[in-house]
Amino acid sequence: MTTRTFRRLFPPAVPAEGSAFWLLFHGVDLLMPSDGAPRLLTGTAAALDGIEVGESFLLGTLDGLPLLVGVLAADAPTPAGYLALGLRGVLAHGDAELIGLASYATHLTHWNRTSHFCPTCGLPLNQLSDASWGRGCANGHTLYPPVSPATIVLIHDGARVLLTSKPGWGKRYSLVAGFLEPGETLEECVAREVREEVGVEVADIQYVSSQPWPFPQQIAARAAAALHDLAADHRAVAEQAVMLDA
Repeated sequence: MTTRTFRRLFPPAVPAEGSAFWLLFHGVDLLMPSDGAPRLLTGTAAALDGIEVGESFLLGTLDGLPLLVGVLAADAPTPAGYLALGLRGVLAHGDAELIGLASYATHLTHWNRTSHFCPTCGLPLNQLSDASWGRGCANGHTLYPPVSPATIVLIHDGARVLLTSKPGWGKRYSLVAGFLEPGETLEECVAREVREEVGVEVADIQYVSSQPWPFPQQIAARAAAALHDLAADHRAVAEQAVMLDA
């Protein structure tokens, strides 16, 4: 697949006239064509296949064409020929390009939906004019889309890896993950979360990569660590974990 170039744009940029790509939201779900794999929608900068879009904003350009995000009214029916797909469904079935764009759009639609009033003084927030997604109130307080860092770690012991579960998950298991606390390094966060969740001490913590995790506004730092020891006072917690062959 040929890699296309996405360039972010910020208010007060406006889309050029003509052909455009779209991501369409209905509530927190994305609307995708029902006749195949999830993909970007196509239309023009002014309209999308006759669908009445309640709100829209410009996300950027993809190979020079505008990419817009549209939000249907909450009480609008799902248009014929489309199905609602949660972001986790896009992560499972979309390609890398769609996953990245849908994640970014999800973060910003959440920001637009929840950031109408200043959390400091309660006055209305208005769009700043500094080519950003920032907003400000009449008292001079400013706010920008937050990003909450988290870590997720692959714990290995030779050819085995440690997975964890929690009540309500049934037979579903996951890597250990959690949010960064104030004053913590990423490595300290990894060690603390592993200790708290499964009672295991880890060593040789190595950063691997990162990815946006817009549920609703995280970025997850991926790490790997070697199993070191089982903390004696956390054995009951460790019973929720399982070691599996990699």
